[in-house]
Amino acid sequence: VTGASFVVFNAVLKPTSAYLAKFSIVEDGIMVQITAETMERLRHALTHKKDFKIPCGRKEAEYLTEYVEVVWVYEDEKPNIG
Repeated sequence: VTGASFVVFNAVLKPTSAYLAKFSIVEDGIMVQITAETMERLRHALTHKKDFKIPCGRKEAEYLTEYVEVVWVYEDEKPNIG
């Protein structure tokens, strides 16, 4: 588990990339490189306040042990509608 001050999601991976997703620690945050398709699914999950799990590593890996998870930990009763 890694705590971070910020997270950057970057849709730079091509569908033909050897990786499902990649992440790296940048100063006191993390940068997650994903495909455009994964970015679209992530946006949908964030809009609907759904948890989202991004498997990281090579596509041909037998076992994936690294994930980036977006988890909603509380219900905000008064969201900023503006």
